[in-house]
Amino acid sequence: MEIIHEILKYIGLAFILIGSIFLFLGALGIYRMPDLYNRLQAGTKASTLGAMSVILGVGLLQPFWLIKLIIIIIFIGFANPLSSHALARASYRAGIKPCCEKEIDFYGKAVEKQLKKIKKNYKT
Repeated sequence: MEIIHEILKYIGLAFILIGSIFLFLGALGIYRMPDLYNRLQAGTKASTLGAMSVILGVGLLQPFWLIKLIIIIIFIGFANPLSSHALARASYRAGIKPCCEKEIDFYGKAVEKQLKKIKKNYKT
């Protein structure tokens, strides 16, 4: 039984180390990326994986917390991507354009067409 606790301890510490590395890389990505959308993507993916790894590592170190921590991991798995999508969409609608807008901004044209239709239908 003691061997299992030692193995879980080392696996938990490995998860905490991996999570810490991902959190550091996410912070570095936020610092290095050129615009809001790239920063949001880098920070969200890395912080989601980093936080999940750290929390799972703590759960393996303290097994009686594991069920509660798995619920937190599930919540993070849903909340982080949804919140980053909402932030990106709100930023785009507020007029913040991507850095390479000329090459990839097909979404903006579609949004402008939809807004014109909505305004036209609303006035009549």
